[in-house]
Amino acid sequence: MTIEVRVPQLPESVADATLVAWHKKPGDTVSRDENLVDLETDKVVLEVPAPAAGVIKELKAQNGATVTSGQVLAILEEGAAAAATAAKPPAKSSAKEQPAAAAKTASAEKLAPSVRRLVEEHKLDAGSIEGSGRDGRITKSDVLSHLAPTAPAVAAASQPPQLAPPAGRGERRVAMTRLRTRIAERLIQAQAAAAMLTTFNEVDLKAVNELRARYKDRFEKEHGARLGFMSFFVKAAIEALRRFPLVNASVDGSDIVYHEYYDIGVAVSTDRGLIVPVLRDADALSFGEIEKSVVGYANRAREGSLTLEELTGGTFTITNGGVFGSLLSTPILNMPQSAILGMHKIQERPVVVGGEIVVRPMMYLALTYDHRLIDGREAVQFLVAVKDALEDPARLLLQI
Repeated sequence: MTIEVRVPQLPESVADATLVAWHKKPGDTVSRDENLVDLETDKVVLEVPAPAAGVIKELKAQNGATVTSGQVLAILEEGAAAAATAAKPPAKSSAKEQPAAAAKTASAEKLAPSVRRLVEEHKLDAGSIEGSGRDGRITKSDVLSHLAPTAPAVAAASQPPQLAPPAGRGERRVAMTRLRTRIAERLIQAQAAAAMLTTFNEVDLKAVNELRARYKDRFEKEHGARLGFMSFFVKAAIEALRRFPLVNASVDGSDIVYHEYYDIGVAVSTDRGLIVPVLRDADALSFGEIEKSVVGYANRAREGSLTLEELTGGTFTITNGGVFGSLLSTPILNMPQSAILGMHKIQERPVVVGGEIVVRPMMYLALTYDHRLIDGREAVQFLVAVKDALEDPARLLLQI
């Protein structure tokens, strides 16, 4: 019996996808739920599993093709793979080897699409790579670390000695990924549709640093996550959004849409580009829940395993260029949101406190906002409210 393998139903906001890579070819046997192909949308990479055990009879779309919901990708002849598997039972291993082998096999079977492509590109055995991710999963950095010791030696052995680097003015043309193309479109859309303006302030993080130092060990023991800065900024932003609801609103035609909930996007940088997973109902989350969610999102973003639902929506965004050393920048709106908060590098600087010059850990803050909706007064007051909450963290508990 033949079965059609189709593109899964894509969300309404995603019109089509790009077929990135087939992992099987005609004649290959497959088991049920084994990943056959990776599809890249403008948000995530989707895996298409085999609906049944069998043999790939025909591929209906090739690498690089644009596909839509329900389109036939391949024809599968059901049943043959099961017979082949039964005919070749796995070799028995000793009792000592079984747990380790099972763990490595499990981690190798759960490769994220970006990791799988890297493994296949270098013709590696995934079972020989130690995974440092959740539940022993192999991450991209694990593969790169595995390659690092051997890559220079292999390159050196295969190349003749050279007295000087070869001359040349080569060029390389590579098609944009779907994500990078979508990022470009959204940036141009933001520039064209919104009247963007940025206001700046600076915040003294001495009180936050003292609080983190005092409770970091107990916090990590209690919540299983490190007490970072992002939870403080999320909480401070929410308190400011309560006072200035326009900053949490958006423009829809000639209407203003006031969002009576706080879905906070946290920008994460990946090899594929910048993506923004969303903390749903962030006002109801504790500091510990925020920190665990942010770390989890960041890890899964780099593995390419976030879902479309986790990347959709959001009423306000926070981006942290400080992790890359940025001292000051003007973030661009994440449309259709009306504002975005930019964090930057913490730097010890001399400041005047109570008439005396002291050294404090200072950070510049930037708020880019849509001037069609938000006036300068509200933008400045919003940023001052964020600053006040961070310089006196007790405000975050008392909501004042």
